[in-house]
Amino acid sequence: MDAAIITEPNRVRVELDERSYDILIGGRLLARAGALMQPFLKQPRVFVLSDETVWALHGETLIAGMKAANVSVHEKVLPAGEGTKNWALLSAALDWLLQAGAGRDDVLIAFGGGVIGDLTGLAASLLKRGMQFIQVPTTLLAQVDSSVGGKTAVNSAHGKNLVGAFYQPRLVLADTDVLATLPERERRAGYAEILKYGLINDRRFFDWLMAHGENVLALEPAAIAEAVAVSCQAKADIVAQDEREGGVRALLNLGHTFGHALEAENGYRANLLHGEAVGTGMALALRYSARLGLMSVQDAEQGAAVIAASGLTAELTSLPGGPYRADALVTAMQQDKKARAGRVPLILAKGLGEAFIYPDADLSDVRAFLTEELQKS
Repeated sequence: MDAAIITEPNRVRVELDERSYDILIGGRLLARAGALMQPFLKQPRVFVLSDETVWALHGETLIAGMKAANVSVHEKVLPAGEGTKNWALLSAALDWLLQAGAGRDDVLIAFGGGVIGDLTGLAASLLKRGMQFIQVPTTLLAQVDSSVGGKTAVNSAHGKNLVGAFYQPRLVLADTDVLATLPERERRAGYAEILKYGLINDRRFFDWLMAHGENVLALEPAAIAEAVAVSCQAKADIVAQDEREGGVRALLNLGHTFGHALEAENGYRANLLHGEAVGTGMALALRYSARLGLMSVQDAEQGAAVIAASGLTAELTSLPGGPYRADALVTAMQQDKKARAGRVPLILAKGLGEAFIYPDADLSDVRAFLTEELQKS
């Protein structure tokens, strides 16, 4: 490798006392994966969980990067898609690790998008009550959101991510070069989570995205590096304050209560990606905030327009999948992990970049709102 073109990655620190870790962001990180992971390896081997799509595209590069540091790779490749986050494949992953003799001092790598990251983290938390794991996210959504913060889970028949644990990785390697192989639709789905950080509490970043969003989606190196780094820093700051979502971390779920309900109502089919559901969910949250008089209609419309301008769907009637029914969506919202004593909180907004926790939504009014949204022409 030509040393002249190697640049140091951006480094974002997640401060969690003895469980603190770095997020490394930059290009050509897979080629240096073995060297970058070396401080966490007690023996010269790693275990890798990936999916068929990612492994076909990037598996050889990861193996070469580990081999350069004399580290052997033991991989298990799973089917791609949200359906992989289930009990059967979690059990299969654990059986594979046990049969291979993996122990607490071994490292398990999550090499893929959010699905693989969630399942791998949960497997790591369970294997002999906890083995080390490292996130190597390969989608934009995973790089800016799901790989950071320690949320791990599988889905159940009752809803998305309802069975899981908080379990932090030792390191996150976000190689922005791998994003070039993402389909455009996946990029836009990941961009929803980037927009989220601007809408939560950073109007300056929201305005920057209005000006540079097309450059981010086009993966222009400076723009994508900036967007990923700012997003990771925003999440790291919130996670450091509230690791287990007892308070401010709930803000990261802007658009997700609506979005998860949409995914559940659609049966987690591939025609609706998580980021697509979140994009629509954020537009719904903004419009519902305006309905309650919490923010201006003008701000809500501007936020929805920026969501739509990125290629995401801001209108429920235009969302892929379905059919969506107001009653069923509200029922799914009641399964939300943030619900307490029958109360369902929503993340709403007082303005763009001014999200807050609305602790007890009137579900009958939410149902009426969704009914109106579904009747739009």
